Amino acid sequence: MATAPPLSQAVGYGVIIGLGFLFALGMILTTYVLKRYQNEVQTSEMFSTAGRSVKSGLVASAVVSSWTWAATLLQSSGVAYRYGVSGPFWYASGATVQILLFATLAIELKRKAPNAHTFLEVIRARYGVYTHVVFIVFGLMTNILVTAMLLTGGSAVVTSLTGVPTAAACFLLPVGVVLYTIFGGIKATFLTDYVHTVMILVIIMIFAFTAYTTNVNLGSPGKVYDLLVQAAKTHPVEGNAEGSYLTMRSKEGAIFFVINIVGNFGTVFCDNGYYNKAIAASPIHALPGYVMGGLSWFAIPWLAATTMGLSALALESNPVFPTYPSRMPSADVTAGLVLPNAAVAMLGKGGAAATLLLIFMAVTSASSAEYIAVSSIFTYDIYKTYFEPTASGRKLVYMAHTCVVAYAILLAAFSTALYYIGISMGYLYLMMGVIISSAVLPAAVTLLWSGQNMIAATLSPILGLACSLIAWLVTAKKQYGNLSVASTGSNNPMLAGNVVALLSPLIFIPVLTFAFGQQRYDWVSMAMIRLGDDSDVAARANIDLELIPGASDASEADLLAEKDKLKRASIIAKTMTAVLTFALLIFWPMPMYGTSYVFSKKFFTGWVSVGILWLFCSTFCVGLYPLWEGRHSQAHTIKGIYRDLTGKGKPPMQGRTMSVDDKSSEDEGTVMRTEKDVKGATAMVTTEDTVKSG
Repeated sequence: MATAPPLSQAVGYGVIIGLGFLFALGMILTTYVLKRYQNEVQTSEMFSTAGRSVKSGLVASAVVSSWTWAATLLQSSGVAYRYGVSGPFWYASGATVQILLFATLAIELKRKAPNAHTFLEVIRARYGVYTHVVFIVFGLMTNILVTAMLLTGGSAVVTSLTGVPTAAACFLLPVGVVLYTIFGGIKATFLTDYVHTVMILVIIMIFAFTAYTTNVNLGSPGKVYDLLVQAAKTHPVEGNAEGSYLTMRSKEGAIFFVINIVGNFGTVFCDNGYYNKAIAASPIHALPGYVMGGLSWFAIPWLAATTMGLSALALESNPVFPTYPSRMPSADVTAGLVLPNAAVAMLGKGGAAATLLLIFMAVTSASSAEYIAVSSIFTYDIYKTYFEPTASGRKLVYMAHTCVVAYAILLAAFSTALYYIGISMGYLYLMMGVIISSAVLPAAVTLLWSGQNMIAATLSPILGLACSLIAWLVTAKKQYGNLSVASTGSNNPMLAGNVVALLSPLIFIPVLTFAFGQQRYDWVSMAMIRLGDDSDVAARANIDLELIPGASDASEADLLAEKDKLKRASIIAKTMTAVLTFALLIFWPMPMYGTSYVFSKKFFTGWVSVGILWLFCSTFCVGLYPLWEGRHSQAHTIKGIYRDLTGKGKPPMQGRTMSVDDKSSEDEGTVMRTEKDVKGATAMVTTEDTVKSG
């Protein structure tokens, strides 16, 4: 940016380091409280799955937080600046349907592999080593791209607002996240996700009400509308109906819409972090959690970009705008600087501080999920599977911690390298589908169809990646005559690569499956995935393993009842997600696109009002509902703290504590429990197959 940063470097370092350590300190305290009053010891199972006991409200807030990347706020505002009102809607709808559709996979995962720690375990249980290795590579590529996108986008904003060097921001942003992730595991990500989500919602509300009610230069939807009409006269949008910013009919916006849908399929269906959240959810809470989370998330990019992207357009001809009298350079738009510029124009240093806090929350909350996802892959799918199958719970926890630290350092270095070679967040966002989306259909079909064979599952992602790279680079070379960051990052080459990546497996899967024979899989090997042995960790904590959430046995009758509930949930999920997907992609936007409708002032006012109301509903679902849902646990914890503070003795445990003498019986019980888990899970699958065949 040409202008000086609105905030000092001291403020930047204070937020990055100070808030990071504050969250880490809070998580250390929370981990101690949960251990003392809720028996939540950091076993390997607890670290990776949170005891498979998380309720729908917390699942929803975690989904919202994990899906609220820096790109959610920065890229969506950028497309609003470029294409007008269509940009925020295409971004929001094109990235919401994946979460809604993933709810179906989440239920199928809970049904068919109830003890899985990662989705890759499921791949190995069904297809074996070679397919497992292929999906490990695609899973890690997904996590690397997402984490790099978070750090490049977040560091660019930190630099523009405070002057903190980009390399320093890349390395310092993960510090606090690593600390609280190590101490709290995936439960830490759920709890901090809740705090982050609430703060993000509050800041977006501040921006929306400032732009549309109180700002002296804007102050109402009508005034914003008038300024957008004037902006279209000054610099009309090529490919938009009447050159207007106030229409859904946008050629480039529609291209972005397709790229957005395809790329986000890859980052949801190939990201182990979303499977981790499905695994951590209580079986009956997975479906409502993901549906609430997806619908709640929709309002965030839609309203944030409709507010900040359009405010930037409306204010850039005003002296309060940082780049006045010039328009924003295209490189700054791609780097994600539309939102911070709009915030500074509306609120000055207060807007800069709010943006810094907003981006810090978005980056840290989403990156914590990525760290857990990668540590789960290395711990369970690589180390435990191929190096030490009999590893103790304590050893698995140690490996998970080591992986979190190592991955954070490597990705900070990688993101810094991307910055120096000129690769920005916007480029990575458009490119991710080209690289990873060829694994989407083979991954989904693994849980939804028993016929896909090992050869189809193994080769389809590889062949799809080869085809997508060819389509991407050939289109860029053909259209622009060269291969550069600018040519390969333009819309048409990215569109070609993304579409080929997602759709080419539609050809490869059936051809390879029927050419080499269907598998006719019976789902039993998935059900036989075992829980980790955490008896040593429980013994060190002097707590009976049976008391730790997710470690106690369920009777065979309870398992079968749970299976019936999940089967009903599967039917509901498929119906609900199909209807919502149709509504968000076809029924709502396409009539306006097809008719080239240009918004009237009243329609635009209603458009903004619906966005604000939707954000209030999101706040209820992911802000207030989790508090109500967890009221009994909160009450128990508060009572325990009160007893400690008033000297009335240690709060009563919900069961018995384990002494050293119990060690031998605990070891024996672990073996019996593992055998019972396998038998019960197998019985559930066998019963269902018998009903189908009958």
